[in-house]
Amino acid sequence: MVASRSARERKAKAEGGALALVRIEVGADEAFVYKISCVRCSTTTAKGTRAWWTFRPGEDNGYLAAMDRWTFHLTERHPEAEAPCLAYLEAAQQRLQERRDARAGS
Repeated sequence: MVASRSARERKAKAEGGALALVRIEVGADEAFVYKISCVRCSTTTAKGTRAWWTFRPGEDNGYLAAMDRWTFHLTERHPEAEAPCLAYLEAAQQRLQERRDARAGS
């Protein structure tokens, strides 16, 4: 059985912890695009204030990529935060290194 979009949002929110606001959209390629934003972090731009989030235009924004970015954000900006996704920090770091190695080899 395929999980619904709302079920996927609930799962990502639970994994992301108390600081995560999760939204899932459908991209141009019909794939789910995960957007996880931080309730504490915001940046001021010419258009106003915008929360930090995991979405990166033109990059992988699937569940694993977004959750990896979120995990790194939590460890760098909110080391006191607790979230289930932090249990996968080592795996996220390994995937990041593999992506860096692949880019360096191109």
